[in-house]
Amino acid sequence: MGVLATALTSCGSEPDKRCVDRNSYEAGKGYRVLDSKACKKTSSGSSSGTWYYNSGNSGTHAKSGTFDKSKAVSRGGFGCSSSSGHSGSSGG
Repeated sequence: MGVLATALTSCGSEPDKRCVDRNSYEAGKGYRVLDSKACKKTSSGSSSGTWYYNSGNSGTHAKSGTFDKSKAVSRGGFGCSSSSGHSGSSGG
């Protein structure tokens, strides 16, 4: 039952994200992680950080992710409809 609940609640859920300094990339480490407040828009419409999705890291640096949220959102799977509209059947 728990697996079914997890599968159904993961449909359309927000991807993992970290607030990073886009100009801080270091080879082998990735982007420097900032406090999430740095990604909030100010009254002038700017922010010092950028959301970085699906990095899989929880330390001081984030790598192997994407700045494009639409690429980070998982689509399809059990109980979810595919973004391409195809059914989940495989030929056999």
